[in-house]
Amino acid sequence: MSGIKLSICIPTYNREPFLRHCLSYCENDYKFDFPFEIVVCDNASTDGTQQVVEEFITRGLPIRYFRRDENAGGGPNFASAFRLGKGEYLIYLADDDILIPDAVAETVAYLDQNPDVTAAQAPWFLYDEVGKTDLGQFFKLEYDVKFPRGSFTEVFQFIYERHIFPEIAVYRASALRSAWVPREFCFYPFSFLAHFLDQGAVSFLKRPFYRSVSNTVIVRDRPQAGTDEVMTSWDRYRAGLEYFLYTGAKRGAIALTMETRSKYEEMCKIFTLNRMAVAFRFWALRKNFLKAYELYIRIVWGGILDHPEIRPFRDRLPLMVAIQTLVGEVNGAIGINTLLLAGFSEITALEGLMRELGLKPGVKVTAEIGAHPIETTAVFVADGSDRDYFVSLGYLPGIVLHEHDLARHIIM
Repeated sequence: MSGIKLSICIPTYNREPFLRHCLSYCENDYKFDFPFEIVVCDNASTDGTQQVVEEFITRGLPIRYFRRDENAGGGPNFASAFRLGKGEYLIYLADDDILIPDAVAETVAYLDQNPDVTAAQAPWFLYDEVGKTDLGQFFKLEYDVKFPRGSFTEVFQFIYERHIFPEIAVYRASALRSAWVPREFCFYPFSFLAHFLDQGAVSFLKRPFYRSVSNTVIVRDRPQAGTDEVMTSWDRYRAGLEYFLYTGAKRGAIALTMETRSKYEEMCKIFTLNRMAVAFRFWALRKNFLKAYELYIRIVWGGILDHPEIRPFRDRLPLMVAIQTLVGEVNGAIGINTLLLAGFSEITALEGLMRELGLKPGVKVTAEIGAHPIETTAVFVADGSDRDYFVSLGYLPGIVLHEHDLARHIIM
């Protein structure tokens, strides 16, 4: 045995200022009464990551540093951080997030007292580091709950009812060796949870020990992989749930009859549709209404007609989709550098909306017929009967558009 109780596992790549900030927290705030280490896995960074780590090692922080010669991708580097840890327990820490040390210590004590538990899951805070305020909590529990080994039916019901994502946990290293194996199409927290439950008990603790930083003091509006995942990974979420159920069925914990299969299919569908509704909101907030509309169709077809995530955007969605369709056609047509708005009174407002929805700065908007070469000009007509007129003048028929062309396939 290494004597290390806990390994804090940090994968990183070209994130020098974030990693320095993260290690500063480790140095100043993470005080434990048991031996711990920090495992930093560097995915072949080209910035000053190595120098930052060496600086903290010199100052006495218990870091073990590993650097790849070539970038292997996020997944392998993520897994490597766990594989290289010497601790009895392991915990993931993103290089821009924060642990709550006393809660981590409490979770470690819980695992010491419950040797049958392979993973102690917990909710986490969304944190505004600038305002030093917790913005909310990703799922909530009223009490700690421990599920015995193989209780797939009970755990699945628990996850479904509370919309739990088992992403934040302290893992027992002896169980992680076989549980943490590559899974690409099936969302890893659900598939890995199945592996942990197959080996021993799994607990869900009510007290968060992790803060996911939404607003950092390092830089404004940084990209977040978790946000991007929410916007695109709904089918992987469903696949992860199906993987979990499949494992339970093959281990004999879930009896698959026609009735139970239908029940679980419906539960997976509802869980996924709720995640798609969250993705809808994210796309709408990013002003990508074309993608939001595609999600809207799937959510409504799935049977959810009035989801609260969609409700604030629903009335304006057809207009936004129509205008963004026009913007996409103009931006995408080779050689077009002018958009003629024919028959509209609020030219400035309409142009402002189109710019907001992505019309390229290089495309000039005008209301003057004939002021620009026909072959480089698209036309948007207010009156459908004017379309033939502009085509007769020589404007390309495929990019002389009326509202009907843009909106006829937006079906609410």
